[in-house]
Amino acid sequence: MRIINLSGTVNFMRLRMVTTIMSVVLLAGTIGSLAINGLNWGLDFTGGTLIEVGYEEPANLSNIRKQLNASEFDDAVVQNFGSSEAVLIRIAPREGVKSAQIGDQVLQALRTGDTVVEMRRIEFVGPNVGEELTEQGGLAMLVALLCILLYVAMRFEWRFALGSVTALAHDVLLTLGLFSILQIEFDLTVLAAVLAVIGYSLNDTIVVCDRIRENFRKIRKGEPVDIVNISLTQTLNRTLVTSLTTIIVLIALFYKGGALIHGFATALLFGVIIGTYSSIYIASSVALALGISKEDLMPPQVEKEGADMDPHP
Repeated sequence: MRIINLSGTVNFMRLRMVTTIMSVVLLAGTIGSLAINGLNWGLDFTGGTLIEVGYEEPANLSNIRKQLNASEFDDAVVQNFGSSEAVLIRIAPREGVKSAQIGDQVLQALRTGDTVVEMRRIEFVGPNVGEELTEQGGLAMLVALLCILLYVAMRFEWRFALGSVTALAHDVLLTLGLFSILQIEFDLTVLAAVLAVIGYSLNDTIVVCDRIRENFRKIRKGEPVDIVNISLTQTLNRTLVTSLTTIIVLIALFYKGGALIHGFATALLFGVIIGTYSSIYIASSVALALGISKEDLMPPQVEKEGADMDPHP
């Protein structure tokens, strides 16, 4: 399937300086936001109380927030959950107060006048569990990047390995930066999405690297930049088809999937877009900057047994 019919080679690498500067600026903004704002950690990481309540009629979230603020729950996060009658309330840990007591206080604050509120569920996540999940999540991403570095170095060449890992780190950091700037809640589903972004971006990068290696071996004449441009042009339709079909599904999840997977869909949607960009510009640009050449990708010549013997003794 072809989305774009190309008659010639697209000069992608003509913009590599522009895209490099743009990526550096975005990464600087991301690191600054992470240092200043941090991430809006969900209850999976921070611990706290999650309460789901149900109303007989569509709930007014503004009134609910006012009622909770009046009862000293000004840090509560209130949102619809699945329907306009269901409300999810997230409350940070309270020292010396049990989860059941917090649930009773929230219900008491919401049951003003003749309002009928039903407690549907209440969950508590301890902060110690949250710290453990934070460490394991960061360790999982670090191990994934190291394993990818080793695989690509053995499968292709170390310059491609550094380019691939740079692209993956670029994608992960920018995705985290999006959540930091917008202060979207970062929970375990978002962490799973970030790890999925690593896999998606790697798959796209591996396809591009494989085509570059093939063309380096097939095309006898041509500068490395020209060969990279040819390879990216040849894989462009495949990249677009894969990305667009994935984006269509993620858009449906984003709008119709509900509050539970909203963060998951946001992370994947942004990650797929930025991963496609990094596969074209970041990985290839880093390999070129490190001086990749035809000689680096040619298979080693194997001398035949007896080739050095004199045929006429």
